[in-house]
Amino acid sequence: MSDALLEVQQVTKKMGKRDLLNNISFELERGKIYGFIGPNGAGKTTMMRIMTGLMQPTSGFVRIASYDVQTDREKALSKVGAIIESPVFFDYMTGRQVLRNLSRLHMEIKSSDRENHIEELLKRVGLESRGDDKVKAYSLGMKQRLGIAQSMLGSPELLLLDEPSNGLDPMGMRELRDIILRLRDSANYAFFISSHLLDELQQMCDELIVIKEGTLVWKGPADQLVEEGQRLEDAFIGLMGL
Repeated sequence: MSDALLEVQQVTKKMGKRDLLNNISFELERGKIYGFIGPNGAGKTTMMRIMTGLMQPTSGFVRIASYDVQTDREKALSKVGAIIESPVFFDYMTGRQVLRNLSRLHMEIKSSDRENHIEELLKRVGLESRGDDKVKAYSLGMKQRLGIAQSMLGSPELLLLDEPSNGLDPMGMRELRDIILRLRDSANYAFFISSHLLDELQQMCDELIVIKEGTLVWKGPADQLVEEGQRLEDAFIGLMGL
């Protein structure tokens, strides 16, 4: 049996006569950052929905930590945290209050450990000095970091991030990137990041997964796809045959 954290095996998704995904397979390992890219309509959103159990594949399967997402969804998704674009929080709450309230949804967190766990998460995302500020005072980048803290409440091993850098200024992008790199190195998370910001992905991804028209066209180390001195955007356009 594979020791991969996540296995996608021969996943196909049909909608009528159209193949949204066609026989896609890949694996994710702990301690790596994976960039997931493809043009609009390539099937990225469909793939992420299947990975999180929100959509059934027509054939194939997804396993997370050896648990099948379709047949053992609760155990599989206990290993996953996710943020989709910009997280939405109640502006009148402080960052600490947001995490405190959401932590009550995680029964595995002991009440006696809750405050220490929240404080540790605030430190991990660089918000320890702003935890008592109301969310309405947060920049978009700070809200994204709070979203990452939220996604880690249940102590997941895999973090799925869909367009996490959308709308961020260069400073916000850099802060988010630094946090993701630090978490990969210190906590051995696997990150699966879908984004159109290819230059940003190039600066942090260990491996790239590229799909086109529902078909996998590349999966491997980023430095094998992108030649020295080349931009990921140029390599991507070449793969797309444009």
